[in-house]
Amino acid sequence: MPHTDAIVVLTTLASPNEAHQFVRTLLERRLIACGTLLPGAKSLYRWQGQIAEEQEVVVLLKTRSARLDTLRAAFTELHPYKVPELLALPVEAGLEQYLGWINAETTLALA
Repeated sequence: MPHTDAIVVLTTLASPNEAHQFVRTLLERRLIACGTLLPGAKSLYRWQGQIAEEQEVVVLLKTRSARLDTLRAAFTELHPYKVPELLALPVEAGLEQYLGWINAETTLALA
């Protein structure tokens, strides 16, 4: 199995419109190859000493670990949450053509 530096980054946003715009901007900057929006999620979490419950959109971002520092900076700039979720999960293996596509789409990053 060929080595890959592909990662999947998880985040959440408050609405489908926010998620769509966020992913479009990351695509335009070539920081990600793909963003998948999964609306209808309900997040329960502890925030400032209380339990909160919110409807959210889960977003799966496909990119490479080499783009992670720049992606982290983009989150700081673009993500509307005070403390955005950014969890990067390594990809152990995948379809060679798909991994190559992720690499090609994020190699010429503009940001």
